Amino acid sequence: MAITKMPKQIRDYVPSFHRHVLGLALVCNVIASLCLAGLLLSMGTFTADSTTLWMIVGAVFVIGAGGATLAVHLAIQPTKDLLSALIHVAGEPTLTPPPNPNNHKYAGSGLQAALQTIYELASHEEGQSSLTAATPPLTDTAKIMAAALDATTCGFVVLGTDRSILYSNKVAPVKTDQNGKATLQLLFNGSDTLDAWLDECEEQAVHNEHIWTRIADRLPEEEGRRLFDVIVSYQKGTISETVITLVDRTATYSVNEEELDFIAFAAHELRGPITVIRGYLDVLEDELADVLKDDQHELFRRLTVSANRLSGYINNILNTSRYDRRHLSVHLSEESVADVYATIRDDMELRASSQNRLLSVNIPTDLPTIAADHASLSEVFGNLIDNAIKYSNEGGAINVTADVKGDFVEVSVEDHGIGMPGNVVSNLFQKFYRSHRSRETVAGTGIGLYISKAIVESHGGTISVRSEEGRGSTFTVSLPIYATVADKLRAGDNSNEGLIEHGDGWIKNHSMYRG
Repeated sequence: MAITKMPKQIRDYVPSFHRHVLGLALVCNVIASLCLAGLLLSMGTFTADSTTLWMIVGAVFVIGAGGATLAVHLAIQPTKDLLSALIHVAGEPTLTPPPNPNNHKYAGSGLQAALQTIYELASHEEGQSSLTAATPPLTDTAKIMAAALDATTCGFVVLGTDRSILYSNKVAPVKTDQNGKATLQLLFNGSDTLDAWLDECEEQAVHNEHIWTRIADRLPEEEGRRLFDVIVSYQKGTISETVITLVDRTATYSVNEEELDFIAFAAHELRGPITVIRGYLDVLEDELADVLKDDQHELFRRLTVSANRLSGYINNILNTSRYDRRHLSVHLSEESVADVYATIRDDMELRASSQNRLLSVNIPTDLPTIAADHASLSEVFGNLIDNAIKYSNEGGAINVTADVKGDFVEVSVEDHGIGMPGNVVSNLFQKFYRSHRSRETVAGTGIGLYISKAIVESHGGTISVRSEEGRGSTFTVSLPIYATVADKLRAGDNSNEGLIEHGDGWIKNHSMYRG
């Protein structure tokens, strides 16, 4: 059977080009060394069998070869950068990041213009239309486009290579200060911000796109608040490097926001009666312990599980309402992970046993202490374990473990249940998000993970998830060791403010993007 050769790619040329140029340089060095030997022999300085002659020639060759190698490396670097840009534009797989034309080493040289031209030509090839004979002059075209964009209900913002705002239409959430600096007013949740994404693009991408949903331009209590789906396109090195499209979804999302306000009010009123119900259940089971049959004990356990779950939902709703208003400030103290879990141990074991799940908890008591708000963090652990119970299969095992990783203590909750596909994982920590399948099969509000992320980040930590459909999920919470943040906490009267990066007055959990 004939073997089909793979077509050559641009990246295949780079090593062969390097070898070819280096080979030529070494051949020239050999010829120069032999010429030197011939010259010394013709002058009668040495004879052909002189050891000194060949030592001199050898030394000259080695020095020349080293110099040639260095010179070749420096000389072909610009060519390698151009080829690297072409490789990325062509879409060939590579581990090398694309060269950034704004890098200082290219500034002021023709190589910067060459790289920008490559990226701009690629951008045109991907669908930009060209001018025709019927196209009005450029100035008229710009006026027509500006008028058309101002008439739309979508916001459009263009950022330059330095991330300054080059253009915005009327409906875009942009404000200009007294110094004439334009600012894009968007409140991003957590670390998934526009700035962080653009930093990643500059390092790794030539062209990229990203979508954020339910991004607000103001706080909930502020007048004229709007909610957007934000679509960002990035094209490295072009004049309009970043194009932001903002689809106003206020009419759709505000329904959820208003419902949450009402639910938060109702939840606050329900908290008292639920606490009383839980208390009476505990008292009744204790007083009737001697006369209850096994199935009646099981009934009490199920009632207790349901009451505890309802209480958890109420706490989630109230915390989400506070988080949206930037009131998620907590006071942190020195705690052990084992002690935090101990406050919910009985409830978790009861939930697992009542639903026929096998809960295994391995939290060493000798782990370093962490900086924590006891009640908030126990709610996070409860949310994660409760989710693992709900999304596991009958008789499924759930493993809770804790370990030290650098300056953090990591707590992991692993299940072997239904798992999640990638498109679900990427949206998992958004408020109200529930996949189509989970809405049909599992009860819930869709805010447990959202508030868990808020609580963990308010502790200066992170929360992440790994999942594979059909094989289960692992949620990991990383919390700073108390000793590493003790000075900051003491300086701030144990407030979490010192652990959270600020940007223009807003905690990073909801950082404002300043264009």
